[in-house]
Amino acid sequence: MKQIAIFASGAGSNAEKIIDHFTAPLPDEKRSVRVALIVSNNPEAGVLKIAKANNIPVQIIEKEKFFRGNAYVDELRSADINFIVLAGFLWKIPSALIKAFPEKIINIHPALLPKYGGKGMYGQHVHEAVIANKEKESGITIHYVDELYDHGKILFQAQCPVYETDSAAILANRIHVLEHKHYSTVIEKILSD
Repeated sequence: MKQIAIFASGAGSNAEKIIDHFTAPLPDEKRSVRVALIVSNNPEAGVLKIAKANNIPVQIIEKEKFFRGNAYVDELRSADINFIVLAGFLWKIPSALIKAFPEKIINIHPALLPKYGGKGMYGQHVHEAVIANKEKESGITIHYVDELYDHGKILFQAQCPVYETDSAAILANRIHVLEHKHYSTVIEKILSD
């Protein structure tokens, strides 16, 4: 059984879709992947309610230990975590965690990397930049996490159009559709290879 930890800082819509995907019944088969832990740096995050509703343990993390301590590696190992999924997690992943989970941490970014990535490029900031530059398309990128923001090896991309009349909120909704459609299936494919 592969055990994943989802790291999230906010409402948790992607986390919820991933949990739903891996708890949905399978005909004549047992699941080989389980969401075993929700990790958040925000004690008020909506994702914590989702964790509680699904009886998933929660680990609240604090900055000092995450960046200058052991990055919660011991806690993740004691929970038998094999894989980490970032789903709207707003802190950079420290090298201690990357070294402990090499090519076992993935992120979803709301743009077509390498464009519109890097420090400060998250959420509405990304969509506003895409619209300001009059891009004709945007999309999602699922990638391995390394020591740089939005830099690791790209695993999957999906595109959507950007219309001249789009606001950042409208584009964000279109991007969310792609995230919810693809993230769980890409995770499943990676963990079954």
